[in-house]
Amino acid sequence: MDLQLYGHSAIVTGGASGIGLACVKALENEGCRVAVWDLTTGVDVGDLASVRAAFVKAEAGIGPVRHLIHAAAIGSGRFGFPFTNLDASDWRRVLDVNILGMVHVAQAVAPAFAERKSGTMVFLASVAGQIGSQTDPPYSASKAANINFAQCLAKDLAPHGVRVNTVNPGMVQTPLNESVWRSWHSQQPPEKRKTYEEWGLEKVRAVAPLGRWQTPADIADMVVFLSSERARQITGQTINVDGGQVMHW
Repeated sequence: MDLQLYGHSAIVTGGASGIGLACVKALENEGCRVAVWDLTTGVDVGDLASVRAAFVKAEAGIGPVRHLIHAAAIGSGRFGFPFTNLDASDWRRVLDVNILGMVHVAQAVAPAFAERKSGTMVFLASVAGQIGSQTDPPYSASKAANINFAQCLAKDLAPHGVRVNTVNPGMVQTPLNESVWRSWHSQQPPEKRKTYEEWGLEKVRAVAPLGRWQTPADIADMVVFLSSERARQITGQTINVDGGQVMHW
């Protein structure tokens, strides 16, 4: 299937690892030029000035940007069940990065997209934002906010020919997912501890009807499709790539 993305320019936030990196590779395989925004490349999505400067630099380097994929996110690094395991102060950085970071990239990119009457945005949220995951309440709440704000953006930008969608991964082996296990593991007595592989496999079999991990490439395939002309009638949608997890709930 020709996705008609050859020669386009895209920005991927959080593109140095995990799902973001898989999106970078998938876009490049379609012939896209990609600017990677990540802390490792000097872009902090929690800092609006940094994001705006990065957008100017991206357009100068790879040409007018037509696609935004926002995958940058963090967790609290704490096991949040019950929620009182976390202090109120544990929420601040998560909300700054995961919610305000999304606001910042939208503020930087949307005016150019609207002026050109063209563009796509895909935001990576999580099934945690749909089911109220108790594992990490700040992360879960921030992902719910991402889903909602993407719908606001889709309504605002539709008259300008700009499409906005959200993709929700389920269980994916990423550094962020492993950090959830590490936080859980540290709170268990020795006899209840499990390796990351044991913990993850048990969990994915319990919650996902397909009974297997999703991979970063699985998520990237959906992201690239939604960015393409093949998805020209899709906007304001939240699409799960989760092995049926939310259906299970």
